[in-house]
Amino acid sequence: MSEKIIGEHAGRSVSAGETVIASVDLCFTHDASGPLLISQLKELGLDLQNPRRTAFFVDHAVPAPRRESANDQKIVREFAKKAGAGFHEAGSGICHQLVAEEYALPGQIVLGTDSHTVTAGALGAFATGMGATDMAVAMALGKTWLRVPETLLVKVTGELGKGVFSKDVALHLVGTLGSEGANYKSVEFSGETVERMETSQRLTLSNMVVEAGAKAGLVPSDLETKRFLESLGREGFRRVFPDKGAQYEDTIEVEAGKLRPMVALPGSVDNVKPVEEVGEVEIDIVFVGSCTNGRIEDLRVVAKILSGRKLREGVRLVVTPSSRRTLVEAVKDGTLQTLIGAGAAVTPPGCGVCFGALGGVPADGERILASTNRNFKARTGNPEALTYLASPAVCAATAVKGVIADPGEFL
Repeated sequence: MSEKIIGEHAGRSVSAGETVIASVDLCFTHDASGPLLISQLKELGLDLQNPRRTAFFVDHAVPAPRRESANDQKIVREFAKKAGAGFHEAGSGICHQLVAEEYALPGQIVLGTDSHTVTAGALGAFATGMGATDMAVAMALGKTWLRVPETLLVKVTGELGKGVFSKDVALHLVGTLGSEGANYKSVEFSGETVERMETSQRLTLSNMVVEAGAKAGLVPSDLETKRFLESLGREGFRRVFPDKGAQYEDTIEVEAGKLRPMVALPGSVDNVKPVEEVGEVEIDIVFVGSCTNGRIEDLRVVAKILSGRKLREGVRLVVTPSSRRTLVEAVKDGTLQTLIGAGAAVTPPGCGVCFGALGGVPADGERILASTNRNFKARTGNPEALTYLASPAVCAATAVKGVIADPGEFL
């Protein structure tokens, strides 16, 4: 899929290993890296080539917790307005979720100044992150240079068991590959299990491939992709899929029925164990949110487990919806009422504690279980805290029990 998409944008057939110049469909940045990108544009004396296909987001520190953040957001806000580019104010949501909701389409090349730009690959787009200087050039010229990546095929077959979700597939895959096992590779997902997944779960798969070093994570676009786009009133669907007999560098087989709810232990995303092997680990904070697992489907799973229950004494639950649309849906269908009724603190849509900026930073020595994508030291804002990763279902079960728990008994 990567070779087909890049080739289409380069105007010729391409193969893995080639370096090519390709046109770009969408460029975006956010308040954490946008000010540097803007300074690069000014230093180079360049303007935006296509403002309508360029987007700026305020999502990392929502609302701004300090003067420096507020000033950075002001830079982004004023530049986007002057340039006539797309702009999404604080509280609109996380850039990756909004790109999926409003911008990315199958067959496109999408670039962002954030490693989790790969999320849009779930819609059949070649989406990848780049540094500020490369992004400034792409925004100004409407094209970029790429080395066409080799591709790993991940084939997932069978039925996911009770309490097992796409986040568990993603954690299992990262644990199998290792943190550098897919360096500069394109990871392509296939198999009946993926075909049955809703787009929300596919977005989780694509989002996590970068934790194994991947350049992109793609899912073939199909009727589910079409349904997702139409539900948002969007046009532009097309089928994008690999050719029959496509050659891959390697194929990884995953039997869904053998997977258990997974947990990544502190320090590295590839330090993964099934929940029953983690032991009695007490948790102080549970965080549900991020571009990995902050969608309405995730919040509904948490609400289902918390319905009629309360948080374990001493456990704090922080929920951060991934977009304003998610928040509105959670209000309309009663999900938010259930979460708040159980004792959750709900923060405005944005990155929240995943970025360690605000919205639930742990204290020294505390343990936080999060539905996010990274658990490196200080990732959640405190180098003296320990961060574990799991699915929203494991997070919800843990919030009820006070220790990392299997959600199966609650579902």
